[in-house]
Amino acid sequence: MAARLIDGIALSKLLRLNIAERAARLTVAGKQPGLAVILVGENQASQVYVRNKVKACEENGIYSILDRQPASISESELLERIAALNADPRIHGILVQLPLPTHIDSHKVIEAIAPAKDVDGFHMISAGALMTGNHGFKPCTPYGVMKMLVHIGTPLRGAHAVVIGRSNIVGKPMAMLLLQESATVTICHSATRDLGALTRQADIVVAAVGKRNVLTADMVKPGAVVIDVGMNRNDEGKLCGDVDFEGVKEVAGWITPVPGGVGPMTITMLLMNTIKSAEGA
Repeated sequence: MAARLIDGIALSKLLRLNIAERAARLTVAGKQPGLAVILVGENQASQVYVRNKVKACEENGIYSILDRQPASISESELLERIAALNADPRIHGILVQLPLPTHIDSHKVIEAIAPAKDVDGFHMISAGALMTGNHGFKPCTPYGVMKMLVHIGTPLRGAHAVVIGRSNIVGKPMAMLLLQESATVTICHSATRDLGALTRQADIVVAAVGKRNVLTADMVKPGAVVIDVGMNRNDEGKLCGDVDFEGVKEVAGWITPVPGGVGPMTITMLLMNTIKSAEGA
């Protein structure tokens, strides 16, 4: 029996109804939520991501600024721009689209964003809050994955979750969020000796390494929940994830598609974090 799909588009629409309602209430009270997105250079993928984020803001009552900067901008100039947005009362969230040109230190740029406006959840203060179980902004992609797991009623307490990937953006915070819900978490990566031996024990697998077919059908426990965070291209140039979808869907109980799975949820949780920032301002 084929796995059931976790429809990220449908769940995003449901969550955005709540976001739009909250944005409307804030706007009536004279505090419309505001998000600033800084795009440096002409990276085509980044332009698509940014366009989708700005469009989502407009559709849900959030004031947005798209701050386009040339690839030649200096690090000091970019930091000055962030400082100005930190001081702008109309802006409740600041996002700097990655990657940045090589002459700019991404870590320094992220740390320059005021923690109260770090709606991407990348600042060290946000990461520290997540690690210690305190309140802070959760990174948008892992936050969206957690919403998907709750939506389909996945029992998390005591479940064995395997996270494939150890990035600061997805892998590590994903593991922390699952731990907070009392799951038993295994983090795998490029040096893991026998990935399949671990994933075959998992009730939940989150694949987030950016490599096609890192998870195949023979590596999945029957009935497991499989979340595909990857975004790659197949030989025909079509979008695909990290999971061998056609094979794994015949074994898993639930699976996310690519596209239409985790991607829409990432943008939705960015909007959610912006609303939370405005409500707390």
